[in-house]
Amino acid sequence: MIPVIMSGGSGTRLWPQSRALYPKQFLPLVNEHSMLQNTLTRLENLSNQAKPIIIANEEHRFIVAEQLRALTNIQADIILEPVGKNTAPAITLAALQALSRSGNQDSLLLVLAADHDIKNPAEFINVVEKSKSAAIDKNLVTFGIVPTHAETGYGYIKSTDKNTISSVECFVEKPDAEKATAYIESGDYFWNSGMFLFSAKTFLEEISIHNPEILKACKASIAENQSDMDFIRIGKQEFEDCPSDSIDYAVMEKTTKAVVAPLNAGWSDVGSWSALWDLGGKDENNNVVNGDVILHSTKSSYIRSEHKLIATVGVENLVISESDDAILIAHKDKVQDVKHIVNQLKAKQRSEAKLHRKVYRPWGCYDSIDNGERFQVKRITVNPGEKLSVQMHHHRAEHWIVVSGTAKVTLGEQELLVTENQSTYIKIGEVHALENPGKIALHMIEVQTGTYLGEDDIVRLKDRYGR
Repeated sequence: MIPVIMSGGSGTRLWPQSRALYPKQFLPLVNEHSMLQNTLTRLENLSNQAKPIIIANEEHRFIVAEQLRALTNIQADIILEPVGKNTAPAITLAALQALSRSGNQDSLLLVLAADHDIKNPAEFINVVEKSKSAAIDKNLVTFGIVPTHAETGYGYIKSTDKNTISSVECFVEKPDAEKATAYIESGDYFWNSGMFLFSAKTFLEEISIHNPEILKACKASIAENQSDMDFIRIGKQEFEDCPSDSIDYAVMEKTTKAVVAPLNAGWSDVGSWSALWDLGGKDENNNVVNGDVILHSTKSSYIRSEHKLIATVGVENLVISESDDAILIAHKDKVQDVKHIVNQLKAKQRSEAKLHRKVYRPWGCYDSIDNGERFQVKRITVNPGEKLSVQMHHHRAEHWIVVSGTAKVTLGEQELLVTENQSTYIKIGEVHALENPGKIALHMIEVQTGTYLGEDDIVRLKDRYGR
C-alpha cells in the first residue's frame, strides 16, 4: 500500500497564518508538528506500507523536503506540479508513478490530504485495513465521515447501507442548512472526506473511461520527468495542457465502482478558524487560547498570538489571530469569508497574501525586520552546510554583520571567513555568495541600501537548489 499525500492547497481561510507560499499544511496548527508531518506519522502502524508519494506545488518543494527530513525515518517520492490542476490529475500522476517504480506491478493507493486532522488514528488505520479487500476487488473506496452535526461546509455521500462498506448511491454538493439538517436526520448520509483507497490500475482504468484527456496529459507529462535531488519534475507544457478537475467530478460521480466505508475517528479538514476552535482544548468559558493571551469577560472565542500579547475584554464568539505582520478579527460564524480578505489583498498586490514577514528558503530563512525609503533590514539564518546562490544585484548594496556562527563569503574572486561581530560590504553589481561552513546555524543582519530593494533584483549565476 502506497500512501499518496496531496499537498498542493493554499488554505486561504486560515489567513493570516496560512499564506500562498507557506500554507496551512506546513503549519503546526493542532500540535508541535505540521499538518503534513501529522498526516505521515499517523500511518506508522499501517501494514505493508511502501514509500509514500507526495504531490506538491513547485513553489513549496523545499518546505516539503525539509519537513520530511525532520521525520528521520520517512522518505518519499515528491512529484512537483508546475501548476495546480486539482485532485484528479494529481492522483493520476501518483498512480502512474506507482506503476513505474514497481515495474507495472499493481499497488493499493491510500489517497490523503496533507491538511486533515484525525483524533483517533488507531481507528482510522483499522478502517483502512478493513477496506483493503474492497479495493483489491477493483472498487474505488471513499471514506465517509459519520456526521456529528448539520455541516454546510462539506459535501455529502449517500450510501446504500450506513453500517458497512456499501455502494455509493450519490454524491451531494455542499448543502444549505435546511438540506444538511434533513441529511443528518435521515441517517443515510456521510460527510465527504476526500480520502480514498483503490488500486493504481483500477483508478487508471476508470479515468481512461470517464476522463481520458486527463490520463493522456498526465502520461505525456510524467514521460518527460526528471529527477532533481529529492524531487520528480514532470513535463511542464504537457501538464499545463491537462484539464483541471477534482476526482469527484472526473471519476467518483461517474463510476459504477464507487463504495463508501464509514469512518468515525474524530476527523476534521481544518478548513477554517472555527474548525480549530472545535478541535482545541477549551477553558471554563469555552475559549481556545494559543500563545500570550490575557482574557477578561470573554466567551466562546479562539485567540491565537504568535508574537504580541493579546488582551480581550467583554467579547464573545470571536476569532482573533495574530501573525508577524497582520491581525485577523472575525466573528466565529463568519470565518468562511476570510477568503474574501485574501482576494482583496491579491487585488491590491499586497505581499501579505503570499508571504509572511519571515520567509523560508532551502538554505534557511530571513525575517524582514525593518524597511523604509532606500533601505531594508533583514535577519538571516543559514543552516549548517548550506549556501545561498552566487548572485549579483543591479540596484542595491548590502552590508552583512555576523551575530553568531561563521560565514564563508565570496566577493568576486576573493573568499573570506567572517565571524561574530565582524562585517563585510557588497557593492552594487559585485558577484557574491554566502555559505555556512560550520556545524551550527549562522545568524547575521543584512542591511540593504539602494534605489530598488525587491527580491526580483537577484541575478543568480549559480545555484545548488536549481532556482
